[in-house]
Amino acid sequence: MEKEIKEIEKSQVSLKEKQAERLKRLRDIQVKFNEARQINHQAFVEEVKISKLPSNWGAKKRKAEWILNDELRRKEAEEKGGDYERLKLLNMTAIEAENLLNKKKKKNPDQGFADYEQATARQYNRLVRQIKPNREEYERQKQLLGNAFYGDRSAVSQNVYKDSKEGINRMVEDLQKQIAKREKYSRRRAHNDDADIDFINERNMKFNKKLERFYGEYTLEIKQNLERDKQIRTVYEDNVNSYKDKILIASIKIRS
Repeated sequence: MEKEIKEIEKSQVSLKEKQAERLKRLRDIQVKFNEARQINHQAFVEEVKISKLPSNWGAKKRKAEWILNDELRRKEAEEKGGDYERLKLLNMTAIEAENLLNKKKKKNPDQGFADYEQATARQYNRLVRQIKPNREEYERQKQLLGNAFYGDRSAVSQNVYKDSKEGINRMVEDLQKQIAKREKYSRRRAHNDDADIDFINERNMKFNKKLERFYGEYTLEIKQNLERDKQIRTVYEDNVNSYKDKILIASIKIRS
């Protein structure tokens, strides 16, 4: 009888342990389920947020991060007394330098002077790219000017904004750079390896280009006739030389 009671007690204890273990496993599963649900919800919210952004948001973000890192590295180089542009070129491979040069040529090709409208547009785009916005100054001016900041119809914006000394100095420096560049400017023409060589030096090349520019359309037929005559003469000389070689070979065979 006592043995049966002990067995019943043991079975009850083992049953309670199994129930406790199952409850623990169930709680662990519920915790993991809640964690997974929170992670999925956060991912969904992030996807919705990204879907509402512009299509080029990722590229703009990478560009902004690159600009910030570039400015930090530039400040570090200036604090150490080094030339940042030179250090950047030292850490650049030849392929990266060539790709950067090709990108600059495609982005802003120098096609020479066409008219004043295109020259003004090129200068405007160049100056806009050089602008580095200051958010603190922007917010300060926005609070200071109020409606006049946006040029509202009811706002008087005349003589409200005063240029800072730093801005005036920056404008003067830019104008001086433009004057110096204009004095030294000479558009570099691209060299064509396939073009005919009809000159003996650089001065003669420029003179021939001027002649071609003014009289090329009138002398085109003469050039074509001369080239055709030269080709005929070359073919004739090749045929004569081959005929002489054949006669020489035949005479050697007869002698032998």
